[in-house]
Amino acid sequence: MTDKKLIIQVPCYNEEKNLPITLQDLPRNIPGISQIEILVIDDGSTDQTAKIAKELGVNHLVRFTHHLGLAQAFSAGLDASLKLKADIIVNTDADHQYPGKEIARLTAPILQGEADIVIGVRNIKAIKHFPWAKKRLQKLGSWVVRHISRTNISDVTSGFRAYSREAALKLNIISGYTYTLEAIIQAGKKNLKIASIPIEVNPPLRPSRLIKNTSGYLKKSTATILRIYAMFNPMKIFMSAGLTIFSFGLLIGLRFLYFYFHSSGGGHIQSLILAAVLLIIGFLISMIGLLADLISANRRLLEDSLYRIKKIELETIEKLEKD
Repeated sequence: MTDKKLIIQVPCYNEEKNLPITLQDLPRNIPGISQIEILVIDDGSTDQTAKIAKELGVNHLVRFTHHLGLAQAFSAGLDASLKLKADIIVNTDADHQYPGKEIARLTAPILQGEADIVIGVRNIKAIKHFPWAKKRLQKLGSWVVRHISRTNISDVTSGFRAYSREAALKLNIISGYTYTLEAIIQAGKKNLKIASIPIEVNPPLRPSRLIKNTSGYLKKSTATILRIYAMFNPMKIFMSAGLTIFSFGLLIGLRFLYFYFHSSGGGHIQSLILAAVLLIIGFLISMIGLLADLISANRRLLEDSLYRIKKIELETIEKLEKD
């Protein structure tokens, strides 16, 4: 097991009260890791988050001029960590939900070459401060994401995660809401090895900002899942919808023909119109699916190119630093 550099990234938004507790709990030494650095991403905070991070001696600080959201902060952290030559990147929340002592266990599968991504899985049922509706939604969301990504993660909304350098290079988050669901779906579709470990959680220091209300969370999470699934499986979605509508139109058309030839050709003109409309709509949706599949293939080529560009950029930076 060779020595590795670990960067622990902490996305923050107005966390001046909780950040000191979170940073103090982070480990300073982990077997197999020669260097541990802390990166704070200040997502446009209006309090003293950035000032406190500097006073506490964090190694790196990325600041946004205005609030962009958790997904953007996470992506900026990955990009900065890669440029800082991280071999492993751990993401944890600034509200001290996840114990720092669990980071050693979280990074172990990556150090041993057994996984590209490791997710800290909470025992959702046992978390007393989670309302019933939130527990049910997370259980449902985890089931949907497992089905789509063909992974076996029971807590897909956990933000406590470790990424290998290779996994971080391959992820391209496009969601503006949260990265947790999208990262798992992308990883599953890109054949990255995902592992999980059970973890404890600390008592809450503040209410969740991501889930302000159940309906809003359900709406945004559903939109994220559908968007990513359509991005990776457009043919399946559009072809299924198109063929279903086309089949209904065909059945109604056959019904019209039956009555046309058995009722002296009169009546049922409404069936003919409806059949024609459904057949046209079904055909157009199927064609959209074909076009979307071609776009999806082009996106995969672009992502492969982006992956190579990232690697070349990082190699160039390392070469210039050596010179």
